[in-house]
Amino acid sequence: MPVNILMPALSPTMEKGNLARWLKHEGDQVKAGDVIAEIETDKATMEYEAIDDGVIAKIVVPEGTQDVPVNQLIAVLAQEGEDPKTAASSAAAAAGKGAAQAKAPAAPAAKPEQRPEPAARPAAAPAAPTSPAAAPASAHGATHGANRIFASPLARRLAKTAGIELSRIRGSGPHSRIIARDVEAARSGQGLAPAAAASFALPVPSDDKIRALFEPGSYDVVPHDNIRKVIARRLVEAKLTIPHFYLTLDCNIGKLLAAREEINAAAPKDKDGKPTYKLSVNDFVIKALALALQRVPDANATWTESGMLKHHRSDIGVAVSIPGGLITPVVRHAEAKSLSIISNEMKDFAARARARKLKPEEYQGGSSAVSNLGMYGIKDFAAVINPPHATILAVGAGEERAIVRDGKIEAAWIMSVTLSTDHRAVDGALGAQLLGAFKALIENPVTMVV
Repeated sequence: MPVNILMPALSPTMEKGNLARWLKHEGDQVKAGDVIAEIETDKATMEYEAIDDGVIAKIVVPEGTQDVPVNQLIAVLAQEGEDPKTAASSAAAAAGKGAAQAKAPAAPAAKPEQRPEPAARPAAAPAAPTSPAAAPASAHGATHGANRIFASPLARRLAKTAGIELSRIRGSGPHSRIIARDVEAARSGQGLAPAAAASFALPVPSDDKIRALFEPGSYDVVPHDNIRKVIARRLVEAKLTIPHFYLTLDCNIGKLLAAREEINAAAPKDKDGKPTYKLSVNDFVIKALALALQRVPDANATWTESGMLKHHRSDIGVAVSIPGGLITPVVRHAEAKSLSIISNEMKDFAARARARKLKPEEYQGGSSAVSNLGMYGIKDFAAVINPPHATILAVGAGEERAIVRDGKIEAAWIMSVTLSTDHRAVDGALGAQLLGAFKALIENPVTMVV
């Protein structure tokens, strides 16, 4: 039975594409994974690969044709044992129904030999749902059958030379195929997936399926703005690609609270009679984490596939809640700044963040981060790492708790903190050292100014 090759959807928004060039011609033998054509979109030129073996029986859309609708028939492939001429003779009739197939790819009236493919799958050939050869593309290299990964011959050679597993490369070609530029990107540390995450794709229920669970009229639909979409994408990326590891301990902040009160009381006044600064507990936390990273420099790192980035400075991102989400402005050189400078800088960042007036260089990068929910009364929690950071410190509320000291029960101000680490860069022992250094500083704030 001939296989219809359709114009692929190379992006979620693609409706039409240009057939730039045919790399295979009528009568040519092709194997699954061979690049058969180049497709132009509004953003790039992509290689289109076959996912079935056979012979190109008929080219329906000639190269150079522009604005070809997605799912329109562009060629017919004769499978093994088929007569290419017979397959080609059916191409003309099939081509006339291309537009109808694009609108209703699964219509019952479609003839079996046409087997049109759903619009969301830019595959070279459709297949029955029960066929193992029709396994959906993975999140990275597309698979065919149990272990097959689709990559162009050039991409395979480049990956073999570079010593990179194809299963760890994110494919940008049709149907997530791996092409040459994907391998080049992987060699520079980009577009690589962690080994543990490279072999699976998560099923995501459609909006309609989710809404069907609730009674119509019992909810309002609030469209996502761009910042919420970015936050959602980065959180999913962080949890899927970063192996999180969590460490929690309690800090006695009695000395810190006393020092904070004394420092704020001694703050000089401006011309209006207002204090020039007012320190918060979070200012001490930022400073303590910055100094702890200097004391444990191996934890002041960022993971990349090609090597570890060891940072010289402690640039600390601080999560700030804004309408519709959050943003993380970065206090640069926090280890070298005084508590009053950090305090005033954070007040300025927070005000401009809520007004959405931060510059990109003010919230990008950084070597670690702080997320503080203590002001909401949260006792403890675990924060999601914000790439490219390898650590983030989640800070809970300071509260009076009963502790045992020298065999006696007494009250003390305790604050719980949880360090989330990227286990690839900061393992358990190293994370424990960092958290221990933070505890020593936060419990003895005088050491922050020495």
